[in-house]
Amino acid sequence: QVQLVESGGGLVQAGGSLRLSCAASGSTFGINDMGWYRQAPGKERELVATITRGGSTNYGDSVKGRFTISRDNAKNTVYMQMDRLKPEDAAVYYCNAERLLKTYWGQGTQVTVSS
Repeated sequence: QVQLVESGGGLVQAGGSLRLSCAASGSTFGINDMGWYRQAPGKERELVATITRGGSTNYGDSVKGRFTISRDNAKNTVYMQMDRLKPEDAAVYYCNAERLLKTYWGQGTQVTVSS
């Protein structure tokens, strides 16, 4: 089993920045892709960004050029630097990790962006 704990969410003004972190624990050996997804009220969960163990990244169209995903394999931690935040970025952000064909999810962290 893999446990994921997100941190770093909060309230920020439009145009501001936040940095999310997600630490994996438990059976971390063999974790491959990690990523961030988000879900706003009344909407489906959507991709924000993913990163492979080797550092290859993929971003959702709405965040390209504003968000940067990174990871520290030694610490089993994935980060999301979010810049130039917009009100439409407000959502619960979930971390996920893939290990041995199973996907694990964190509990989520709330990001609120005031206009």
